[in-house]
Amino acid sequence: MRAVRVVLIVIVLAFSARPTTVALNAEEAVLRWGGDAEGGAPYVEADPNDPAKVEGFDVEVAGAMAKGLGRTPQFVQVAWASIDQSVARGDFDVGMSGVEDTPARRAALAATIPYYEFTETITVRQADRDRFKSLEDLRGRRVGTLGGTTAYDLLLAAQKTLGITPVSYDDDVHPYEDVVSGRLDAVLLDNIIAARAMRRTGGLYTHYDRPVATGHYIAVLAPGNTALRDRIDEILKARMRDGTLERIYRKWDIWDEYQPKFFARVLGGAAAASAAGLSRETAAEGGRRSTKAELVLKYLPSLIRAAGITVVMSCLAMALAIAIGMTVATGRVYGGMITRTLLTGYVEVIRGTPVLLQLFVLYYGLSAVIRLPAFVAALIGLGLNYAAYESEIYRGAMEAVPRGQLEAARTLGLTEFQVFRYVRGPQAFRLALAPMTNDFVALLKDSSLVSVITVVELTKQTSIFAANIGSWVIPGALCAALYLILSLPLARLARRLEEQWKAATE
Repeated sequence: MRAVRVVLIVIVLAFSARPTTVALNAEEAVLRWGGDAEGGAPYVEADPNDPAKVEGFDVEVAGAMAKGLGRTPQFVQVAWASIDQSVARGDFDVGMSGVEDTPARRAALAATIPYYEFTETITVRQADRDRFKSLEDLRGRRVGTLGGTTAYDLLLAAQKTLGITPVSYDDDVHPYEDVVSGRLDAVLLDNIIAARAMRRTGGLYTHYDRPVATGHYIAVLAPGNTALRDRIDEILKARMRDGTLERIYRKWDIWDEYQPKFFARVLGGAAAASAAGLSRETAAEGGRRSTKAELVLKYLPSLIRAAGITVVMSCLAMALAIAIGMTVATGRVYGGMITRTLLTGYVEVIRGTPVLLQLFVLYYGLSAVIRLPAFVAALIGLGLNYAAYESEIYRGAMEAVPRGQLEAARTLGLTEFQVFRYVRGPQAFRLALAPMTNDFVALLKDSSLVSVITVVELTKQTSIFAANIGSWVIPGALCAALYLILSLPLARLARRLEEQWKAATE
């Protein structure tokens, strides 16, 4: 038996050690690269024949990098806005997927040489093609783009000089749809994205011959991973020389007249001067790179304005939720069977579906019937959502009032309205005050969800700030501080009201 135990131990140790060696060898042979398949073709998208796989020109560029390194490419899904932070913390080796070359990104990460040159182009309605050809023509108009991009920075600059209103989106589908529907006057985005939108959405025209700016796509690595970055740089240059990148770009129909000259500049060593990732206009301004302190001072007014939007929206939405919630609760307590059934159905539908879905339905789904402004749709969406939860709080508070008190009041000759006003209402309000406060604080934070319908509130402005400086540390700390500044006084005020109301009713 002792010999059998020894043999079993040896077998267990042998099999437990073997996978470790295989895993290490496999790790060395894999190039993990992160991208966002939600961005779609031609960058990265799920293969329609096998959704477990991805395809796109960035997929093939990553494959060329891995082949040059003697590794196997392995895709890691990550949100586009989180690529920088994820590669910095080591979630994967290389980040790409339409990652733009910017000074902030080069300062924070190990960035490769650029491998593709794109142009920022204006897309308008077909009927406006002769009316809006440049940013100057869009003076005082609403122009959409993706948040945290070079195009968004250009629109922010144009906001000061031309009065253009930048409208930030989280995806590149809805901006073009909003141009067709009339919510926007134009979209400023990469020519690749514009070409895809032209194929997908009718009634659009893109001024490819009038580029507003020039930018470049790069791959990013962790700040200390410069050795791997240098090897990838050499591989990219070699793939430019042997025609591999050209074949990839032609396959995905993104090869144009800009690429040969761009390749020549990269191979000639002039890429560093031409690939700042900014427009030619802003690159000409040049100058000293802003410090972190200067960037904070630059973005702080925007964060404060966004915090103001958050407060106003939260207060108005809560007022709407209280009014509707009280009506629903009263109807469920005092109404007839049909009324109670309808109101219960409303509460269950709202509580059983995500608030994001409700916002999308209000803003996009109903656009054919009624075209709500983004702020109004956000206000109504949050108000209706929280009204369902508020109604349950009020209903529970009203039913918590002892039935004996209600019967005594009716015995004294009080009408049902007087019973509600003098007996049930005050006690129910005191019971509901604490959960109401909790809901208000929750609503203040849930207001961040309205960024999906283009409302730039505090969290959205913070994510744009973080994307531009390449770090979430300072923007996240500022955002948290502003939320605390907004919520803590509210909680203290609610506690004081609760104490005063309790003293008044006892």
